[in-house]
Amino acid sequence: MSLQEFPLILAIDTATPCCSVAVTRGCRHGGSVLGSLTLCGTVTHSRLLLNRIEHLLSETTVTWDRLDGIAVSIGPGSFTGLRIGMATVKGLAMATGKPLVGVSTLACLASTCSCLKLICTVLDARKKEVYAAFFRADDQDGPIQVTETSVVSPEQLAAGIGEPVYMIGDAVPVYGEYWRQHLGHLYEPAPAQLCLPSATSLGLLGAERLGRGEILEVGSVTPLYVRASDAELNLAARS
Repeated sequence: MSLQEFPLILAIDTATPCCSVAVTRGCRHGGSVLGSLTLCGTVTHSRLLLNRIEHLLSETTVTWDRLDGIAVSIGPGSFTGLRIGMATVKGLAMATGKPLVGVSTLACLASTCSCLKLICTVLDARKKEVYAAFFRADDQDGPIQVTETSVVSPEQLAAGIGEPVYMIGDAVPVYGEYWRQHLGHLYEPAPAQLCLPSATSLGLLGAERLGRGEILEVGSVTPLYVRASDAELNLAARS
């Protein structure tokens, strides 16, 4: 097989309080992870992201000219984190000329699941809400998203579930006990180690997007915010 079938991807995920970067080769089937760095903390991503990228490329001995593309998590997630990640990859794509691909944060979470149950990906959206989307398994293409991405309360999400569901995402440790009580045997949580978005999944999915020619226009790409920011809400209220 040619190298084109195993694209080398730099993946960057800053959608949550965890900042994750990875270098991957190829897709989910037959691909590999050359290296990854993930750190959850209180330091803003903007202070550490470029250093982490430089360190990862150095440790994996991957140079910019060898990369086939850059993958970024487009959200939903933290507004600040998404802006930092998007601004960073835009600058890198423009400086290096590498194609840019984007993948939903929720799709990255779902891609780690191999169960036959309905998959519900959930990220903590703060304000007692979660970002959520449902996926179903597909033998060939992996989990397929079957609903729109939404922002709802944990109660609203539970009220709409009527079949066994596998829940994954950083909202599971936050609201998992509530869902366990109200969904009973219908509720199955993912293990803790799978509930944080990872740039490794992002890189492997990004290679598939790149192979299909789903390249983002650097000048016009924007994050998937799902809901309005506090600034927008305050402006609307004043108006």
